Amino acid sequence: MASLKDISRVCGVSVATVSKALNGYADVGEETRAQIKRTAKEMGYLPNFSARALKTNRTHDIGVLFVDEAMSGLTHDYFSSVLDSFKRTAEQRGYDITFINGCKERPGRMSYLEHSRYRGFDGVVLACIDFDDPEVSELLKSDIPVVTVDYLYNNRMAVISDNVKGMRELLLYIHSRGHRRIAYIHGADSAVTRSRLSSFYRTAEELGLEIPDQYILEAAYRDTEAAQAATGRLLDLPVPPTCILYPDDFAAFGGFNAIRERGLSIPGDISVAGYDGIPAAIWLEPRLTTVRQDTEKIGRASARKLIDLIERPKTTLIEQLVIPGSLEMGKTVALLETP
Repeated sequence: MASLKDISRVCGVSVATVSKALNGYADVGEETRAQIKRTAKEMGYLPNFSARALKTNRTHDIGVLFVDEAMSGLTHDYFSSVLDSFKRTAEQRGYDITFINGCKERPGRMSYLEHSRYRGFDGVVLACIDFDDPEVSELLKSDIPVVTVDYLYNNRMAVISDNVKGMRELLLYIHSRGHRRIAYIHGADSAVTRSRLSSFYRTAEELGLEIPDQYILEAAYRDTEAAQAATGRLLDLPVPPTCILYPDDFAAFGGFNAIRERGLSIPGDISVAGYDGIPAAIWLEPRLTTVRQDTEKIGRASARKLIDLIERPKTTLIEQLVIPGSLEMGKTVALLETP
């Protein structure tokens, strides 16, 4: 493999000039820089990664901690879209991304923090993780720059979707369509669930809606079977709801199944709404009413903020960015006549 010395000999310049040209220093003439870069490419020169890391104190590698308890992995519509945007933005800034091993059953595994230090990550993004896990807390309390997605942690950078506003807009829309008996099948306990549930109750109170306890059920996110079973329980009530909200669009598919198995139509007999705005929801018939989360912006903002922490730690403010979504009205909420 060609070295800096080999390139300097061919170009007739010093090794220092070659190094400056390849590392973007301004005190090298454009003609000389172009010649050096062209020669380096022709000779198959590749920079020594380890030497670069020692010199800059950076590996230009970002760790991704993504442990999905539902085992959907990167097929998870929402987080996979966020991470795809994150990856593209990080790569544009010259960073690679590496997943942190989340398999705790593996013998001799390192903790999340140990793995991050072993790999020399410049920073870590945390998404779809159990933030109550002691290993996660250890990582968050370390000196490694981190950004959390959809979770607020004391004195750490966070990028979150505006679940409060999203739920409010969704419920206001359903109410405007004449619905007064509205049920909510929410996800398992998490910061996201608590935000949406609080917003649901607060908006209902503002609208003067009474929400019976039996109208509020739980089903894990992306669990179609649990959502289908919960839908059945709601339909069996003496006074069933006219509209059912689901924890996410994927879970809403289970609701569709339960309703249609009973020979009922959507929205003719009962209305439904999801959350997330995943691409698959567009192809449902009728098209699902939902809140589309801006995964592109969430991923992009997460990458930019993390890289700011890495490259400008003294001047980057720790903040919580709230990214708004948008209501997709769809065709699954019927217009009812109001008294």
